[in-house]
Amino acid sequence: MIGFPKNIMKKQGTLFILWGWLLLFTSLIRYIEMRVVYSFLAEDFMKIFIIILPVIVVTFTGYYLVEISKDKSGRSTRNKLYFVWISLIGCMVLINLIQYNVLHQINFKLQHPLFMAVTAFAIIITGAILKFYYISLGGVLFGLLALAASYLELPEQLLIESLAWFIAFIIPGYVLNYKASMK
Repeated sequence: MIGFPKNIMKKQGTLFILWGWLLLFTSLIRYIEMRVVYSFLAEDFMKIFIIILPVIVVTFTGYYLVEISKDKSGRSTRNKLYFVWISLIGCMVLINLIQYNVLHQINFKLQHPLFMAVTAFAIIITGAILKFYYISLGGVLFGLLALAASYLELPEQLLIESLAWFIAFIIPGYVLNYKASMK
């Protein structure tokens, strides 16, 4: 394993933690862009951060998935999870297409809670597949936060989304890693 310690690759919660922090930070940056007055230097830093961080996370995720695919055990579970998360992306595309077809525009204040709701469903299913119910509980809370976000303006929805990622991905990810280290 080039460049990554083996214990990181063996921990089950690594991708939850990684993606949770990425999505939390991108939501917070988007909130800051909409609600906070900042300098041009800060703006440049945020733009670089919002480009570089996802590239790093996607690259690590690809490497991680290649490495764990070498382990033949758990292939069925991995395939189920691939289908869930790829289906989520398809649902998000369909939501945009339907919304544009009906409203003849994309209403981001509507789109955002809908995306959060379908993401909550994917998180709940992921927890059920992994038989780790903290993730499913995080998905339920993610869905409830999607409902709460629907009452707010878009920038505040991004703050709610940041909290949702923390609850649904980051906390369960650390719990998974802790449980893996106890074995």
